[in-house]
Amino acid sequence: MSDALVTQAGAEGVPAALAAKDDTLWGPDAQPEAANRLGWLDCATASRPLIPELAGLRRDLADRGVDRVVLAGMGGSSLAPEVIAGSYGVPLVVVDTTDPGQIRAAAGQADELARTVVVVSSKSGGTLETDSHRRFFEAAFRAAGIDPVERLVVVTDPDSPLDGSARQAGYRVINADPSVGGRYSALTAFGLVPAALAGVPVVELLDAAATVLPALSRPDGNPGLSLGATLAGGARLGRDKVILVPGAAGPGVPVGFGDWAEQLIAESTGKRGTGLLPVVVEAADAPGTGPEPDSHLVRLGGEPPTAGTSVSGPLGAQFLVWEYATAFAGRLLGIDPFDQPNVQESKDNTNRVLEAAGDGELPDEAPAFVERAVAIYADPDLLAGATSLAGALTALLATVPDRGYLAVMAYLDRFADAAAAQVRGALAARLPHPVTFGWAPRFLHSTGQFHKGGPAVGAFLQISGVVADDLAIPGRPFSFGKLQQAQALGDRQALSSRHRPLLRLHLLDRAAGLEQLLEQLLGAA
Repeated sequence: MSDALVTQAGAEGVPAALAAKDDTLWGPDAQPEAANRLGWLDCATASRPLIPELAGLRRDLADRGVDRVVLAGMGGSSLAPEVIAGSYGVPLVVVDTTDPGQIRAAAGQADELARTVVVVSSKSGGTLETDSHRRFFEAAFRAAGIDPVERLVVVTDPDSPLDGSARQAGYRVINADPSVGGRYSALTAFGLVPAALAGVPVVELLDAAATVLPALSRPDGNPGLSLGATLAGGARLGRDKVILVPGAAGPGVPVGFGDWAEQLIAESTGKRGTGLLPVVVEAADAPGTGPEPDSHLVRLGGEPPTAGTSVSGPLGAQFLVWEYATAFAGRLLGIDPFDQPNVQESKDNTNRVLEAAGDGELPDEAPAFVERAVAIYADPDLLAGATSLAGALTALLATVPDRGYLAVMAYLDRFADAAAAQVRGALAARLPHPVTFGWAPRFLHSTGQFHKGGPAVGAFLQISGVVADDLAIPGRPFSFGKLQQAQALGDRQALSSRHRPLLRLHLLDRAAGLEQLLEQLLGAA
């Protein structure tokens, strides 16, 4: 089917039209959004003026002994820089969480903070998490006797609320291209500023993108067209789960690319009851990579899998090809690949929960039961009489429908509680359906859109944990721990309103609770 879709697109003049930024390609309903969301096609050239500016800024910081880069951002503002830095092997501390422990660790010890610059990235300029990060780091610098104006660099769209307030405060502000959406922004200031300050030769990314750009306007030999047709064509045949497998280490195999592609694909296509669900797995032989009738295997670099697709090439070219492919897949699926209506819904839910609580505690239901270090919460109909952790997990797995999936959502510290990521594979070994894993709240800006806007075939496992040492947010009536709790509650409300099966496990002791959960899952595998 994919070859036929490529041929049809060529006959309809789609490659040339997309290269020319034709905003009618996705239909009249999408046109207003698309009209201001196609600037990513020009990034290989439009972003070049940033290169000398960033080189100069990095030299200035180095002259002052500042060589540690922290990035505060969410979604597209953080995932691409993390991939870039990881692929080039340079250190970059990414703060895309509301977990108090992870944020505290990102500030580091006094000697680390003394040589730290913080890049605050927010396209809208109003992202609650990023605003909270900014407030925290401003206070941390002042407490250390450091002027925040010397240590914060702001990346945002022109005329955003953050643009105005940051300039008024005297911060260094670098404006991003307002015609590029967040998840398509890898080769804009959002991707390049933190990467360049961390030491990545970002001109290589733009050079690689420029090399592949001419092919994207042609009907033949167009990698973006072929990939988009493969993804959407598979979905038309019922293979709407895209299993993203990391290739063996080597050229053309970026580090952590699956997490970036996951956000791009899920947030772009998961709406109107349709979409492509990306499933990031740990390795080629990880549980959940076996052939399933609703899955398509994509290896991110290296030799093609026995069945499926392989995508490889220089990192900058891969960013551009995947963006093109996703936009084209959106056209084939009949959706707007540039909006994200249900991401805003989750933000609104969080704000309502916080406003309703005021200075008090957030509402929380009583657990169905407690087993050692894990409190179990679920609708009685889901539990069906289960009174053990094992029984609750079995009951949840039984709710995953044919051609469905299970999503694990961890409101935890992705470094201190890294063992939680093993839950995905352990569940995938027990379930003949795809299992995804997302760290919260970053997944709310990614697969969270698919959870609410995509096909209603998901079941959900939310894992939260006791906050042993909370962290205040300066100037806010709530702490990071309370914000994290509100985000989890708001997401539960969004899923419950759609009658999605949901089991919540609250770890009364994080280390002991994770050990108990994994012991249960791995022992039952």
